[in-house]
Parts: sequence; structure tokens; C-alpha cells
Amino acid sequence: MVEQYRGFHEVVAMLFCIESHPGGNNYYRGDCMGWDGWPFARVVLVFCAAAFLLTFIQVTLNHYRQNFRDLSQWIPVLALPILALGSLIVAAWNGTGARSVLTVLCWIGVGVGLIGFYKHLRGVGERVDGYRLHNFLVGPPIILPLFISAVSALALLALYWS
Repeated sequence: MVEQYRGFHEVVAMLFCIESHPGGNNYYRGDCMGWDGWPFARVVLVFCAAAFLLTFIQVTLNHYRQNFRDLSQWIPVLALPILALGSLIVAAWNGTGARSVLTVLCWIGVGVGLIGFYKHLRGVGERVDGYRLHNFLVGPPIILPLFISAVSALALLALYWS
């Protein structure tokens, strides 16, 4: 049997749990894709995906500006889109396997952020005059890797909360 093609509006309606009827009366269906509507944990996962993607842009620009001098600069560039995709997949389909994979990815994200904080802090110290305020302003951003850890931890909280 050939499966019928679904239009874009049907896919969006399926994602947002909306059923349409011929009379034009649409109503919220309630349970779909493993979620019961849009609980706070689901909204947090969508927010985390957006934060991962926006941080990916910033990290890629900063590391590209430094010509990827250290191979470890590729880690967040590769990890952040994967974290974003995993968050969106769990937000769309709340399956046990997807949640387990995202849990592992988020723990890796926490670790990557902490390692990045250490490397950025060390990078500030290697600049001329060491740990002076000026070097914190113009050197590698020490808060950005901590932001990756914080968003990963927020996604973990959303996973354990729901």
C-alpha cells in the first residue's frame, strides 16, 4: 500500500497536535508524539535547541577568526548542532530512545563546556600581562563555554522533570 503524501500544513498540525475538520473547526488534540500538549519541559527543550543553534553561530565565528588553531576548537562546532537536533527531536517525539541519547549528549555538553572554560581561562593567562582585566575583555570569552554547560544542564533538567 502506498502511503499518501502529507502536505506541510498537515505535518505542522501533527507536530502541534491539532486536528482539522472539514468545517474549518480546528481543535487541540491533547496527546501526540509522546507528549501531552506543550508542557513546560517541552518548551524548555525547544528553547535549548534555539540556544544551541545561536551559540553554534557565535562559536563558529569566533573559532574561525582564530583559524581553528587548536583541534579542540572543533568540538563545540560539531557538538552544538547535534545537541540542537537532539533537543528538537525529543521536543517533537518524546520517545525513550531519543530521551536516552539526548541525556548522554547533554552530559557530554556539560563536560565540553567545562573543558572549554578551562581552555579559555588558560588562553587569557597566556596573553601578554596574564590575568589582567584587559585580557579578559579582548581574549577568549570565558563565559561562553559555561553557557554551553548551563544550557546542557537546563536540557537535562527538562528531561528529568518531564
